Amino acid sequence: MSERYTLRIAKTAEKDLLDLQAKQYKQVVSKILSLQGNPRPQDCKALKGYLGGYRVDQGEYRILYTIDDENKLVDVFRVDKRNDDEVYQNL
Repeated sequence: MSERYTLRIAKTAEKDLLDLQAKQYKQVVSKILSLQGNPRPQDCKALKGYLGGYRVDQGEYRILYTIDDENKLVDVFRVDKRNDDEVYQNL
């Protein structure tokens, strides 16, 4: 089994998570935790114009994060609705 990655949640993502309803919070946190074992799941996509950035969807929410393979880190920096381009603001 490969080594697990360490998760870091940025303050912006933390605030995004706290704004979710309980059901969505549980689903999104579960998806984020799964990134520790596999930071590049089959449904992840590289962010265009953001080197090292990825996105993965959980229900109607999108999780934006970066991967540092050398240090085994996954940094989650935004969580927002998929159909809301606001998730990509200030990248």
